[in-house]
Amino acid sequence: MPTGRRVLEVASTLPRMTLPERLRAVRRRWRQLVRLAAATTAAYAVSTHLLGHEQAFFAPVAAVIVLVAGVGLRRPMVLELVLGVALGVLVGELLILGIGRGAWQLGLVVVITFALAVFAGMKGVALTQAANSGVLLAAVVPVAGAADPAVTRFLDALVGGLCGFAMVLLLPRNAVRDLTREVRPLLAELEEILTRLSRAMRSGDAALAEQALSDARSMQGRVDTATTTAANVAEVASMSPVRWRQRGEVARYASVLVDVDNAIRDARVLARRVATMLRMGEPCSAQMAASVEALALGVRIFESGLTGGEASPEVHEAREELVESVRLAVASLTDRMTLNTAAVASQVRSLAADVLFASGMTRDELDVRLNF
Repeated sequence: MPTGRRVLEVASTLPRMTLPERLRAVRRRWRQLVRLAAATTAAYAVSTHLLGHEQAFFAPVAAVIVLVAGVGLRRPMVLELVLGVALGVLVGELLILGIGRGAWQLGLVVVITFALAVFAGMKGVALTQAANSGVLLAAVVPVAGAADPAVTRFLDALVGGLCGFAMVLLLPRNAVRDLTREVRPLLAELEEILTRLSRAMRSGDAALAEQALSDARSMQGRVDTATTTAANVAEVASMSPVRWRQRGEVARYASVLVDVDNAIRDARVLARRVATMLRMGEPCSAQMAASVEALALGVRIFESGLTGGEASPEVHEAREELVESVRLAVASLTDRMTLNTAAVASQVRSLAADVLFASGMTRDELDVRLNF
């Protein structure tokens, strides 16, 4: 295949983005760019000028590894990554001192370094970078007359890793902003699913209800990602003095995320029950459909007022809509109750309760407001 065609095929797999979108993507990474510049400069300066090491390339390399490969990892994993790189350097260099450098030596160093990293309990990115360190060690020959490379390169890797970790603390991610970007889309999609369900109930369209069920099931991966983000930024807020003032807000968002996760699970059960009810030809009353519409509206209003906290007018309005959704669901059971309609009403109540919990309502308040 001609080289030009291969290049075009590779390019076709890249995300299709306009020039403004690409520029915005770069701007969003400004914090990481500053971290990279500061960490690599500091690591190289410390190893070269303070420690007097020649060929101190492992210091900036380790800083880059921690800042790029360690993005999104929790504190123990980042520290493991730092140690994985440094220990990989030390073990690899000691092996090279004994067996020399060459093609077969490189393969042997990589295998042994990887095996020792596995034995030490490392995994994931730390395991990969330990092996990469072995490759660099075997391929790069130290300058003649330099100090013991086993010690100098180990120290360089340690210095670089610590400089990278320091930049994470000194220029941390915006914890509240990151959580907002994770939680609000989940609420927006939950509202869309509930709106689709209410339309299916109005029209008797079982296929539309099945589509809502499929969409609800597909959300779990994003919920898991948001949960991981919440754990990561909570550690950032607790470790970095720059983000200490965000700790209370981060805790609130983390609590909201737990309740939103529960609400999405309830939405899956609700969609499955509605789809079953419509497939069986059971009539869906106007009140029951209205209850799901009120539920969707409550979620939408709550999402719009999420950043304002419990005292925001939107949260108060959302609570009223959610309570109304439960009242309508319970009232709909007086028409003609079946196993499916009872299950739908029950899930409306459960989902509304989870969003009410997310809004800051206590269990005692909930028992009073939903006592229909």
